[in-house]
Amino acid sequence: MTGTIVVFGATGYAGELAVEALMRRGIRPVVAGHSAARTQAAAQRLGGLEHRLADATDLDSLRALVAAGDVLITTVGPFDHVGHNAAQAAADQGAHYLDSTGEVGFVRTLQDRHDTQARRTGATMLPAFGNDYVPGFLAGAVAIQRGGTTVRSLDIGYFIDGSLRGGKGLSKGTRTTVAEGLSLPVTLWHNHTLVDRRAAATVRSFRIDGRTRTAALATGTEVLFLPREHPQLASVTVYNGWFPEISRLLPLVTALTTTVSQLPLGARALDTVLSRTTGEPGGPDTAERARTRAHTVAVAKDAGGTVLAEVHVVGPSVYDLTAELMAWAGDELAHGRAAAAGVLSPTEAFGLDTLTRACADIGLVVS
Repeated sequence: MTGTIVVFGATGYAGELAVEALMRRGIRPVVAGHSAARTQAAAQRLGGLEHRLADATDLDSLRALVAAGDVLITTVGPFDHVGHNAAQAAADQGAHYLDSTGEVGFVRTLQDRHDTQARRTGATMLPAFGNDYVPGFLAGAVAIQRGGTTVRSLDIGYFIDGSLRGGKGLSKGTRTTVAEGLSLPVTLWHNHTLVDRRAAATVRSFRIDGRTRTAALATGTEVLFLPREHPQLASVTVYNGWFPEISRLLPLVTALTTTVSQLPLGARALDTVLSRTTGEPGGPDTAERARTRAHTVAVAKDAGGTVLAEVHVVGPSVYDLTAELMAWAGDELAHGRAAAAGVLSPTEAFGLDTLTRACADIGLVVS
């Protein structure tokens, strides 16, 4: 029996893209949101879909969205503020779970709170199943496979081919996550343990298409899962090179925002500033998304620092990529094709070979 797929947040930018991606696969999901008028309007605009109401602050309303074997896809964030109840509802009900978060702290909390319960109820929970951070898992796992048993460290860099045009190519949700991340610690896997560092505390260079591009220390769920799958890894570090024009200034920016956030009234003042700089709701249209492509690289090294493998993964716009990845995974989960229950990584849930083929089908290609 195939489970029902419910998209919570379908009235928003990322949620609507996910619904459209599901429909391209011949799937008619249920759309869900907290506003009756907006949810009904979205359901009609997207093809006369079934719609249901739920509120991110009301756990019972979220539990009512899904039953055992169903799939809850949620794009409602910021996740550390409003995402916990949706994850709890899925774990309680034995429903599979997907989200579009880029917040590693949120994913760590899901691991701590829900992994045991999800395994008991049969729920497969796949947080950050979009450009955050499936391409990094794919590139990293292939690099480890190619590099062999002596791989000890993995550096993963996220880049954009094309220009974000001063932020015009970013959604409000992405701008909010990036802005809030300036004052939040970054988690990395270092000497076989998780440690926290200041965001952008270091800058690293990668070779992309024959030229050197810089990227700053950033957050990524690869550090939480890849060492579990590959115990030989002593370090996993993630970098972001989306903003090359300011990458070398980011250490100073994050040092300043971190200091301000720790001062009396500083956090409140910082929140006020950030709320005014993230812009209007929505995101880039089809034409704007076509200006950019996602480009992720993984570099595997041995204990002495010798490069053993370098893998590049290139695909469509980060927003189209996220929608297509969630649609594919939602379909797989609805048909019961995950390898296990619990809070899992993409490779733990589907295996590297299946993930590689599925990514290639949606245009995310390994080289």
